[in-house]
Amino acid sequence: MAPLQLPHGRLGINRQDILSLAFNKGNNCLILLAHLTIDQRTCRTLVSVKLQCSWVYLLSSKMLRRVLCAVLFMGTLPSLAEGSQGHISVVLLGATGDLAKKYLWQGLFQLYMDQVSSGHSFTFHGAALTALEPGQRLMFDVLKNLACPPDEAPNRCAVLKDQFLKLSQYHQLKTAENYTALNREIETLLRQEGLKEAGRIFYFSVPPFAYTEIARHINSSCRPPPGAWLRVVLEKPFGHDLESAQQLAAELTSFFREEEMYRVDHYLGKQAVAHILPFRDQNRQFLDPIWNRQHVERVEIVLKETVDARGRTSFYEQYGVIRDVLQNHLTEALMFLTMELPANVSRAEEVLQCKLQAFQSLRGLEKSSAVLGQYQAYASQVQDELQKAQDYISTTPTFAGVLVHSDNLRWEGVPFLLTSGKALDERVGYVRVLFKNRAYCTQSETLRDAGHSQCKTKQIVFYIGHGALNTPAVLVSRNLFRPVMPEGSWREAVGQADLHIFGQPLSDYYMYRPVKERDAYSVLISNIYHGRKDFFITTENLLASWAFWTPLLDSISYQPLRLYPGGVENQHLLDFEMVSGEVAFTVAEPVELLNPNRLMPSDYRTIQSKFRQSPLVSAWSEDLISQLASDIEKTARRTVAHSGQFHLALSGGSSPVVLFQRLARHHYAFPWKHTHIWLVDERCVPLTDTESNFFSLHNHLLQNVRVPYFNVHPMPVHLNQRLCVEEDRGTELYAKEIVALVANASFDLVLLGVGSDGHTASLFPRSDNGLEGAQAVVLTESPVKPHQRMSLSLPLINKARQVFVLVLGKGKHDITTLLSRVGHEPRKWPVSGVSPSSGQLVWYVDYEALLG
Repeated sequence: MAPLQLPHGRLGINRQDILSLAFNKGNNCLILLAHLTIDQRTCRTLVSVKLQCSWVYLLSSKMLRRVLCAVLFMGTLPSLAEGSQGHISVVLLGATGDLAKKYLWQGLFQLYMDQVSSGHSFTFHGAALTALEPGQRLMFDVLKNLACPPDEAPNRCAVLKDQFLKLSQYHQLKTAENYTALNREIETLLRQEGLKEAGRIFYFSVPPFAYTEIARHINSSCRPPPGAWLRVVLEKPFGHDLESAQQLAAELTSFFREEEMYRVDHYLGKQAVAHILPFRDQNRQFLDPIWNRQHVERVEIVLKETVDARGRTSFYEQYGVIRDVLQNHLTEALMFLTMELPANVSRAEEVLQCKLQAFQSLRGLEKSSAVLGQYQAYASQVQDELQKAQDYISTTPTFAGVLVHSDNLRWEGVPFLLTSGKALDERVGYVRVLFKNRAYCTQSETLRDAGHSQCKTKQIVFYIGHGALNTPAVLVSRNLFRPVMPEGSWREAVGQADLHIFGQPLSDYYMYRPVKERDAYSVLISNIYHGRKDFFITTENLLASWAFWTPLLDSISYQPLRLYPGGVENQHLLDFEMVSGEVAFTVAEPVELLNPNRLMPSDYRTIQSKFRQSPLVSAWSEDLISQLASDIEKTARRTVAHSGQFHLALSGGSSPVVLFQRLARHHYAFPWKHTHIWLVDERCVPLTDTESNFFSLHNHLLQNVRVPYFNVHPMPVHLNQRLCVEEDRGTELYAKEIVALVANASFDLVLLGVGSDGHTASLFPRSDNGLEGAQAVVLTESPVKPHQRMSLSLPLINKARQVFVLVLGKGKHDITTLLSRVGHEPRKWPVSGVSPSSGQLVWYVDYEALLG
């Protein structure tokens, strides 16, 4: 159909012209208004034409008004008498980069198509460091290739795409002046069009090292006016470990409020992942009885890729598979599964709070919690792409399987397996909840109702995509329940009869697919527009995740990797199994070092020597903790065999935490029933406070072992509803309890740590209390908060039969070096005064503290 064209040169068009054109042409007319200045009255007139014409294509000298008029023919915009809801400026930084080309511009176009009738007007500003002309050319080459969904009418698609291109422009953003100019341009445009600004979106598709400078420019000269919102969208990686994430977060929060920041994890836009929480909420009646440790056997969260890291080795060498996939994508899916459901899953604040609580319940990871691999071609790819020497060895894992446990009551004991890797046999992603099967079926298998048999595997699968199904899907075993699914967005599907998923034919599942498949970035950009914060990573959420993963990352820095050929040739090389709370490869391969001539950390044997004239045990931290735990158990069993009970005094602080976890998880023969637990020192806070040493001891050890209640002896810092007041005589009470229960007030074993200032227990340099004298338990002052402490005195500690001193980490290297040179000077360095009068002192110092 040829468009009806009005005579050129006319500056206006009246109501009668439009109506006659509309009614003469009927329902299929296409009106081209060329070079017209269209006023608001004419726009209102066009509303009536919408009912008569399929499409109206408008080209006006005033861009925004043109678009507003065009919108009337494509949606349900209220009449202009009611006024626009405001204008939104979208600024895409890194507009010519790979991510922008592949996903972001298409996502922004989808937003425009979805929201063109919302009442908001839009402009899209692509920005990069590239100069204006080449930048424009690169950007518009991408925009010309934008596509509409298959179900979009071709006419409407053509109109919308043309409008989107006209609303998009390129800017070079390199200097503070560039940002000021952009702000001025936005304000001038809106003033000319008579539009109010609703908000601005800045999408950072740039490397994280550029975040701070860009944030400073936006904050100083490119914020929207009061009354309009600002949404800043940040792409991962958000740091490399906990420390770097904290630093980046601190820098960003100096420029933006928390509610203004939207950290993207594109897996939260994957339709199957995004539906985990709604699925749990809508199926509470079925899941409440079975979503727990009594019924769930295990959970698998998997992302497998067939591609390798070729072309991305510069990124991969810095991050590896755990930082790239497990710390973010798979962890977010884990949170959706393990968190308690809030009363309202639509309230972002409630969802985020429940996620944080789920993080706090995760058990710390150890080196034995992971199996790691690297495909064989990776090393040569790194050498080629990064110009490394031929003898360069990479210890970056390209495959990881990690066993995670949650210690809350719902999930205690349930293994969560997080697995990802490159150069594997298939591309697939899924979250699989496998239920225990207690049924015994007397009927022969051939006579059973196949789909509903209680002897069949019971599972729920959130199928992220690719693989055998090649589509997002939710699958529920028919012998579980028929799920409730939202009709508007998910539909029941029938799969291929011969297709099997996890060993079962598709006929054994209720299977649902999205009514309309959407790209993850389109989903997330829509959520940014709507201000849905629950689809994004908050600062607290981010730091909680890094706090969980960083200890594992530190412990595996030099761990030998299993080499694998890649693809189907991997066969069983990467299969792994759970054994006693750890994971290990099932196929016992000879340990193949990456370079036979190079010593790896695992090749070093534990060093046994002398430190300050006392025995020294030194090894890498994890091996050292294992040795220390074994030595404590041996001491306990020997003491119980001799005297019937074992009195163990434990220090607080961060160093003993990994020891407590080791004792709880690996030492089942420990004589806890005959062990008395004492505190070496305590902070003057309630025992339920997270700063309390007893709170940490309880969380990491006591609640996981069977110590008789009356054998646990916390320090009495909280008496008469007040903390560490001398008149309450808490120190005397504890000293009397020790004398009453511990023979000769001599503990069988005292575990100490060392502070970077040389303090031990809560005995600090130049302290007036506890370094000498007859008092067994004293109140002291710490130079850091909380200042008030209660501590065993140095004379009491020196009455112990054995004293073990644990020193971990590079942060203790300086004090370790100093202590190796000084004599007995407890006034300056209290730990130098530790010298059991008739017992043994042993130092446990890891390589980082000993060697730096």
